[in-house]
Amino acid sequence: MNHNIYIYILVMAGITYLIRLLPLTLIRREIKSTFIKSFLYYVPYVTLSVMTFPAILSATANVWSAAAGFVVALILAYNRKSLIQVSLISCAVVFVVELFTGI
Repeated sequence: MNHNIYIYILVMAGITYLIRLLPLTLIRREIKSTFIKSFLYYVPYVTLSVMTFPAILSATANVWSAAAGFVVALILAYNRKSLIQVSLISCAVVFVVELFTGI
C-alpha cells in the first residue's frame, strides 16, 4: 500500500486552519454569556494540564516518585511558593523517593 505523506500533511493543515478560521467567521459579535466566557477562559489551562499530567507520571523511573513529586509541587504551588522553589523541592522529593525505593 503506497501512502503519499503530502496528502496527510495537506489534510492536517486544512483541518488546523478550519479550526482557527471557523470561530472568527461564525462569531462576529461580542460574547455576553458569562458561562461561555468563563468556559473559554479556562480552556488553555485545562488543555495544558491534560497534556502535562501523563508526562509527569512517565518522566521518572517509578510512578510513585512521580506522584510524590507532583503532590509536593501542588502543595507548594497552592501555598504560593516561587516557581524555582516548587521545581527544586519537587525534584528533591523525586530523588529521595527513588533513592529509598531502590529503583
